[in-house]
Amino acid sequence: MLSTQARYHARAIDQALRAPLRTASPPGRILDSWRRSFEQYQLDPGSLRGPRILSRYELRQHQQAAEDFLRVADGELGALHARVEAADYCVLLADAQGHTLDYRVSDRLDDECRRAGLYLGTCWSEQEEGTCGVAAVLTDRAPVTVHKADHFRVAFTGLTCTAAPVFAPSGELLGVLDVSAPRSPDDRRSQLLIQQFTRDSAQRIENAYFMHSARGDWVLCGHAQASYLDTQPELLLAWDQSGRLTGLNRPARQLCLAQLGYLPQRLDELFGRDAPARLQEDHGEPLRLGDAHFHARVRAPRQRLGMVIPLVREPRAADPEEEPRVSQALATALRLYRHGLPILVTGETGTGKEVFARGLHQGGDRAGRPFVALNCAALPESLIESELFGHAAGAFTGAQRQGRDGLIVAADGGTLFLDEIGDMPLALQTRLLRVLAEGEVLPVGSAQPRRVDVRLVCATHRDLQVQVAAGLFREDLLYRLNGAVFQLPPLRTRADRLALARRLLEEECGKRPAPELAPQVQEAILAHDWPGNVRELRNVLRYACALCDGALITLDHLPVSLRMGDAPAAEPPPEIDSPERRAILAALVRHRWKAIPTARALGMSRATLYRRLKLHGIAMPHRQSED
Repeated sequence: MLSTQARYHARAIDQALRAPLRTASPPGRILDSWRRSFEQYQLDPGSLRGPRILSRYELRQHQQAAEDFLRVADGELGALHARVEAADYCVLLADAQGHTLDYRVSDRLDDECRRAGLYLGTCWSEQEEGTCGVAAVLTDRAPVTVHKADHFRVAFTGLTCTAAPVFAPSGELLGVLDVSAPRSPDDRRSQLLIQQFTRDSAQRIENAYFMHSARGDWVLCGHAQASYLDTQPELLLAWDQSGRLTGLNRPARQLCLAQLGYLPQRLDELFGRDAPARLQEDHGEPLRLGDAHFHARVRAPRQRLGMVIPLVREPRAADPEEEPRVSQALATALRLYRHGLPILVTGETGTGKEVFARGLHQGGDRAGRPFVALNCAALPESLIESELFGHAAGAFTGAQRQGRDGLIVAADGGTLFLDEIGDMPLALQTRLLRVLAEGEVLPVGSAQPRRVDVRLVCATHRDLQVQVAAGLFREDLLYRLNGAVFQLPPLRTRADRLALARRLLEEECGKRPAPELAPQVQEAILAHDWPGNVRELRNVLRYACALCDGALITLDHLPVSLRMGDAPAAEPPPEIDSPERRAILAALVRHRWKAIPTARALGMSRATLYRRLKLHGIAMPHRQSED
């Protein structure tokens, strides 16, 4: 029965792709995704295998990278699940790469959802699983319902998935909220209410993350109805003390584009030169932007919590217990940064590379100007180019009619921070070299370069020399960055672990007196290996603060892994003869052990192929001539 269903589904997709006008084709977005899944990623619509699942180690790494996002979204996930649970839906939250990092499901539905692939750690990118709810949002950045046979792979045709994007204040995609059911009526219209629930919850998460991210800035909340300002603001804008805009949510961006034709950089471009002084907190006064009228309320800045290493608060007397390698590295890097040299920061995940970069920006001669950050590993390759370099009007399908300034232009006059530079596609590395060498950026689809003045700070946890040897990183770009390299030490080797823990406690507690660390707790901190580095330490202290009601943190307030002296579980070894290993070996043999055609046939990047080869213990012969 299943093989018959698989053949029927594969035939239906083939017919729709060959003659879309003569068949009962799905919506255009679905059809476009089917074509990419079949032609670009070479996926099999008749495949019955489930989705790829992250190992415990991989899942922990991705969750740590998205910890603020997950913490902010937690309450809304529970509330949304409470609304849809009775109708047998589960709720998933994926990051910008399609990894399921959090989910909610009832006990009675848990087994059925697991069999359907709806649970923690599953990977839903289009290049791996084809057309599905999360993948469609990652590609198009718009809400979608992928209903039953809309899915590309027959294994998922019993599901209905409604998903919506969640954006950061910078406009960067944070992740995807997905509401799915393992069974539902055939009629797509049965999902209309779920679509509304999902969009509303995604907007609430987005607004909450905006307020969390902008807690150190001024924030304007706007709505056409004054009564909604405190509960459901529609417009959100944030700006710093200098009046520079630091964030706009989607409705605010759309309003600016509609009324101004561009995205402003400063508050006075919207409301006049005296806007920062005129907008008073809690007045709820009416404002006008072009033809649009709305009520607004302004929230004053609040103290930022959770800075990993307090290196950037100037002036500040040197802490005699502070790790000298970090303070000396920052002092040296600041001198080079002020002379315009690109800076490369290396170190393990969680060592504080972005905080180091912000320290350079805030301590340098460009403090108060734009600091623009992009995680090169967080966006699909197809989106990084337009995000970074911008695009001309009508440059590609889905491009904004007025064109769009990229992040390099947004950072003009300030600092551009490229995190995980080792994951940047080779073609974009070439274009980045032009920015460094000539000081100009060429938007996608444009023949007219634009002059820019940016200071570049990059970061990676990878060995770029190894990346160069593997053909994954340009040697000339490495030479450009290699003159000013600063490696942040892992926490386990730092002499200031206890002093750092005390500073993090003080920041976590704000104005409240910070509890002391019992001697046994200090011993546990010194003995632990800290694979998650400063980020892990901060989470442990936050956990302890939540449980500690007194003035002393004891062992009872620590997570079990620290109380027992256990190191985090290592990544479990793969099955000796897993289906994935067999598929990789078969593809390698079919393509004569050449990496590029093998990766293309498997629907993954070459870097991902190498990681899977290492995981499965497969050695590539003749690495130098494999491509």
